[in-house]
Amino acid sequence: MALKIRLTKVGSVHQPLYRVVVAEARSRRDGAAVENLGTYTPRSKGSPINIDMARVDYWLSKGATPTDTMHAMIKKARRSAAAKAEAVAS
Repeated sequence: MALKIRLTKVGSVHQPLYRVVVAEARSRRDGAAVENLGTYTPRSKGSPINIDMARVDYWLSKGATPTDTMHAMIKKARRSAAAKAEAVAS
């Protein structure tokens, strides 16, 4: 069973809202997911990405592969988390 970390659309036509999920690679875009890892709201102000990084690391260690889009979002989420941690430490 090949797993992917990808986006699933749950919003309406002009109000996009996506869930970050772990799903089998062969399943439909909006099909059943193994686990919900967070959300992505592209039209929101501030931080549109809300991901549970501990669970992402867990699934990556189990062999799940992120899509290209999710790979970029995970990198961005890691950088923002590091920046927040550095700001708190200062």
